[in-house]
Amino acid sequence: MQKSTASARSVATARPRSGLRRVARPGAGRPTRDQARERHEQLLASALDQFLDRGFERATIEAIAASVGMTKRTVYARYPDKSALFLATVRRAIEQLQVPEEKLRALDGADLESALLGLARLRVENVMTPTGLKLQRIINTESYRFPQIFTMSYEQGARPTVEFLAARLRRETAAGTLAITDPLLAANVFMSMVVGGPVRFIVSGQPLAPAAAEARMRFAVRLFLDGARARPGAP
Repeated sequence: MQKSTASARSVATARPRSGLRRVARPGAGRPTRDQARERHEQLLASALDQFLDRGFERATIEAIAASVGMTKRTVYARYPDKSALFLATVRRAIEQLQVPEEKLRALDGADLESALLGLARLRVENVMTPTGLKLQRIINTESYRFPQIFTMSYEQGARPTVEFLAARLRRETAAGTLAITDPLLAANVFMSMVVGGPVRFIVSGQPLAPAAAEARMRFAVRLFLDGARARPGAP
């Protein structure tokens, strides 16, 4: 009886299972594309914090990966080394701080002084965000090691705003309101005037009071316009 039972079990085990369908759980154990994107965003956000808190040298891939529940192998599959992760982290922060095109277009219909003041506010407000502060401090502390992050910050972050302003200054000069021979240079100088000062205070940990920051920006805008206005009889 035991022999026949064992034989039956053997036959049952050997029997083809063509009639059975293995039902796999869709995506079981694997994140969806949206989940993977969100996890990557978490990785870069955590990396930004750790590079800021520990500096590039002391921050480790292992610690960054562990902070978001990843293995270092997963991070290395995307980034070959810590430098590549650092640059990707900075690039993401810069992209987050880009002034949206629709906000620039909204300023284009304003009078010149209001448009200049609006641009100044947008840039200073960006720096005052948590990501903006972290980015500025990392640029200040790590640019000697990665000089390309200055270029990245300008090309991806500031340049669209500067080019928008240069186009407006060019039109105002053509209309006779301003007398600017190099609109792109003037736009860069303007942004340095109205943004550079407040940013240094903010990044140093001694932010200006809102009223003081506003007064400083208004003064810089008027000073710029006084120097750039077309004057009757001037060559």
